[in-house]
Amino acid sequence: MSPRKVTAREVARAADVSPATVDRVLNRRGGVAEDKEARVLEAAKRLGLSPSIAVRPSRTMRVALLMQPPANPFHAALKRAFDLAGRVYSDLNIQFLVYHIDPNEPARIAELIRKAAERHDGLIVTLPNHPSIAAALRDASARLPTITLATDIDDSNRSAYVGPDDLRAGRVAGDLMGRFLQPQGGDIVIIAGLRDIGGHRDREQGFREVLRQFHPECRVVAVVESGEKFDRAGDIIYTALRNNPGIKGVYHLSSGALPVVEAIRALGRQNDVKLITHELTEDRRGLLRARAIDAIIDQNPEAEVRTAAETMARLLGRLEGTPQNTLISVQIYMPENA
Repeated sequence: MSPRKVTAREVARAADVSPATVDRVLNRRGGVAEDKEARVLEAAKRLGLSPSIAVRPSRTMRVALLMQPPANPFHAALKRAFDLAGRVYSDLNIQFLVYHIDPNEPARIAELIRKAAERHDGLIVTLPNHPSIAAALRDASARLPTITLATDIDDSNRSAYVGPDDLRAGRVAGDLMGRFLQPQGGDIVIIAGLRDIGGHRDREQGFREVLRQFHPECRVVAVVESGEKFDRAGDIIYTALRNNPGIKGVYHLSSGALPVVEAIRALGRQNDVKLITHELTEDRRGLLRARAIDAIIDQNPEAEVRTAAETMARLLGRLEGTPQNTLISVQIYMPENA
């Protein structure tokens, strides 16, 4: 015997609405208050009504994404991953809208956060760890769900963080560098994008910690900020190598891997300077395979975005489950597994 078909009247009783409301929701005609629509969809699912009918909420929820422009390859990867997430999770009817920021302008970023909070249902941000940005996020978090992605922001009251443990990622980089430079060790330069970016600060701390503990023959002699400027990273390392022949390692935290490689090559140091960076973008994959980069520590932006999208959907009530912080595992890539 085939199972009995669930009727719209039964769904209406379970959801405490009229049959006409059930009809409007299941046939996606709109005009139903969001709380009633949610009750109808939940009741239909619980009673076993065909999932092909009761899947997509009628109201589109808008989530603002604040990140750097695609000139930064990592942020370009985040943007592509969110484009894919919008298609994969289309049944949730959540729209991801990208707004680009200049990480060197915290006051403007704070203002953009406040404006975005007025016009959207949620925020996902990849931003510097700056007091004015944290204050704006605290205000926004009191009104709507907020997620920090890839790098966290202190005292922001965000709803969840999705990203790597950057302190541990920095320790991985430090241990690799120490092993690469054994037994003599040598001087090391760190190129940060901005130390206000929490992930960069934590990576530097972890890197220094593990060198002190296990590789004291390796010394960090300079930490220079590129301001997240692509070409600036190359200028930094060119000057550092020219002025200090004792530099044997470069730990690069941000954009501009190609200019760094070109600077090392221009000075004929490609055979005696070890270069470790983050994010396995396509251009860096090519440099790694060509052995111009010695190791890349990747945080899997696709997994980060997928997790962030699902976490936001839970915060907005579009997916079941409890939203929570999620640490993304990092992976080491070297020329032979790139």
